[in-house]
Amino acid sequence: MTIGDPSEGRYVDVGDTRLWVLEMGQGYPLVLLHGGPGLDHTQFRPWLDPLAERFRLIYVDQRSQGRSDLADRRTWNIDQLSDDVSALAGALGLDSYAVLGQSFGSFVALQHAVDHGSASHYVLIGCLPGSRWLARIESNLAALEPPDLRERVEASWEMETQVQTVDEFRRLLTDQLPFHFADPDGQPYREFLTTVERYMRLSPDVLREFATNDYGAIEVEDRLGDIDRPVLVVASEFDRVTVPEAGWAIAEAVPLGECVLVKDAGHMSFVEKPAVVIRAIHEFFDAT
Repeated sequence: MTIGDPSEGRYVDVGDTRLWVLEMGQGYPLVLLHGGPGLDHTQFRPWLDPLAERFRLIYVDQRSQGRSDLADRRTWNIDQLSDDVSALAGALGLDSYAVLGQSFGSFVALQHAVDHGSASHYVLIGCLPGSRWLARIESNLAALEPPDLRERVEASWEMETQVQTVDEFRRLLTDQLPFHFADPDGQPYREFLTTVERYMRLSPDVLREFATNDYGAIEVEDRLGDIDRPVLVVASEFDRVTVPEAGWAIAEAVPLGECVLVKDAGHMSFVEKPAVVIRAIHEFFDAT
């Protein structure tokens, strides 16, 4: 399948709006939730496409993002996005399914786990259970070298609450991305940057809305013990945003939780170490 070709996906009605989905594979359904907020499903491709050998991958452009329809702004919140997962599963007629989320998408997946718990398994790549963990970003940013790179990344964070156009979003994302990779100028970073430039449909209004409202303000740390489904957290050694300690905290609190630490990777571990992440996912499903 061609990355970014809208003709290869379809719209699915979830009640008050339509979500755009792309399906690959014929196996067990796995719903994939992209990060951002304001990105789209292309962030996962081609790195997670090999999972289609085992799973029916359901790549989703989340509410009002990517190719999905624009929904009422009042519904742009993490609770509604998690509700969308169940609505999508129902619309697709899925009796059983798993959910994978990365970064902001992992927040949505975790919110779904505590509010619905209707997926059989949850895979959280780069996740945290509450806003207190975001305080680590400031100290990690202060340690970023060289200084000119640190200044660009700082400016990109500040711009998130003001971004208006797709071009502005693309520029701030380009400036910020080095912070999300273990090697700020390595080949994985450059490959992902190509996806951003060529394929990704960015949603500046969604980013601005969430950036001015604590990025969805996920606060579920006190509810993790109620999750009764297997949960895999994929944490990364050099993740400067969703620090690995946050991942371990989730895995320790969830009764059926486990955490895998990806060495020599940052927030975008599935781009930097795709084989490692895919192997961890296979082993998780094999064991549960």
